[in-house]
Amino acid sequence: MGLDSLIVGLGIALAQLVLGLLLAMGSVYLGIKMFDKLTEGVDEMAELKKGNAAVAILLGAIIFSIASVVEGGVFGLTQSIIPGLTIMELAAALVIGIVNLVLGVVLAILSIYIAISMLDRITESIDEFREIRRGNVAVAIMMAAVLFSVSFVIRGAVVAMASALSPQSVALSLGWA
Repeated sequence: MGLDSLIVGLGIALAQLVLGLLLAMGSVYLGIKMFDKLTEGVDEMAELKKGNAAVAILLGAIIFSIASVVEGGVFGLTQSIIPGLTIMELAAALVIGIVNLVLGVVLAILSIYIAISMLDRITESIDEFREIRRGNVAVAIMMAAVLFSVSFVIRGAVVAMASALSPQSVALSLGWA
């Protein structure tokens, strides 16, 4: 491995680190905003200040679930950017990665919304968000488990989509190679 390859590899690793950090913080932001939309009438920050563990558990589960799916998109982006690609293949790799990343974020948000909506229909006798406001940790843990389960499955789908395309095949199909 020459010095040029080492520098390129370190540059790619640094770019992946920065991208991962930005996306992690974006996931936290998205999670908080999504939780705010799902729990209308609840001041989450005030509940957290009061020590409402149920709110903390559910908010943490939403953030973790989004981050898990987004990580699948980041994996797709970073996996496709490898040393030795031509400029056009690198551009194709970035296109693949960004599309997978955007798709991952959309799927994360959509899947969490659907999971919570379906859980609400399945548990007709429980008003989950009223229970969360009241600090019912048992309900928060059950909701968190549902969110984690859904996010693991969606993450797998995002990773599989990323693995299905190679930068070389995309560059070729776009006429870039």
